Amino acid sequence: MDISEFYKEKIVLITGHSGFKGSWLTRILSLFGSEVYGYSLAPNTNPNLFSICKISSFCTSRIDDIRNFEHLNLFLNKIKPEIVFHLAAQPLVRESYLHPLETYSTNVMGTVNICECVKKSDSVKSFLNITTDKVYFNNEWEWGYREIEPLDGYDPYSNSKSCSELVTHSYNRCFFKNKKIGVSTARAGNVIGGGDFSVDRIIPDCVRAVINHRNILVRNPNSVRPYQHVLEPLFAYLLIGMKQYTNPDLAGYYNVGPSESDCLTTGELASLFCEKWGDGAKWESYNENGPHEANFLRLDCSKIRSLLGWKPIWSARTAVEKTVEWTKAWNRSSSEALNVMDNQINDYLLSFNKEYF
Repeated sequence: MDISEFYKEKIVLITGHSGFKGSWLTRILSLFGSEVYGYSLAPNTNPNLFSICKISSFCTSRIDDIRNFEHLNLFLNKIKPEIVFHLAAQPLVRESYLHPLETYSTNVMGTVNICECVKKSDSVKSFLNITTDKVYFNNEWEWGYREIEPLDGYDPYSNSKSCSELVTHSYNRCFFKNKKIGVSTARAGNVIGGGDFSVDRIIPDCVRAVINHRNILVRNPNSVRPYQHVLEPLFAYLLIGMKQYTNPDLAGYYNVGPSESDCLTTGELASLFCEKWGDGAKWESYNENGPHEANFLRLDCSKIRSLLGWKPIWSARTAVEKTVEWTKAWNRSSSEALNVMDNQINDYLLSFNKEYF
């Protein structure tokens, strides 16, 4: 049984389905034949992938707030999901400096709410909380952080995700293990791909600049990050969800990141984008007195490689190429954007199944 066959006809709930990663995950599962339900706020950018590719037509979509426990619990009880992917979050570092209260209430209490709903459920067999590589106390080491390193993110976003991890750990020890539910958290690095229009992210900044015939402004060109195409962590999440569904002993805390060669500086990534976009695209650095952001961050992904056999398939170069392909298709028409999205999912699925099944 390959991964698409496993998810066929499974009842799956995605919180945060209207976001960038959530939209891609919803479309993947709809192509797999899952019965997909989504619970999320409306998209917070215009344009956004959720609307461009009409993602709500591929699931039963509930636009609501993860902080509303009563609504969330009624929804989960009604649909009785077997598998839950928790992506709903305030996902931006710089936004968290502007709105720390909203960031903590969404990322911490939102996790408490979904964990409490899963605790009360008699249908959930697999639960995955998606956090971030920024949950670790960052010493600016040159080696990758392992899952056993201390969790203590610096800024309100990163710290709230550290708290989200700890909430999940507590619920798992106190409640989920007794119910034989497979529960994991996944800590992914920076993702890129078609349809991300977030503010203060390098690839969306590149897209906005070239579409408006401006030079790309890069604020921290020497910062090192682990960059990967959005399909890399999403398929890792799907693999974790599947493995712990059939064997809860495989549940745990997993780093999900690219090969070491794909830990690039922001300037290197911007150069890759300009090369793939063409048309004379250029970038330049600029200085600003912005809030603190880590300069160096890398993950050690030995655990997921050894326990689940997962490894990245697309390089950072391929990731940028696929992002440019989708963006140029979207510039032509929304229908072309969806076709490219589906083609990229199917291409990745073929490679993934060759590796694992």
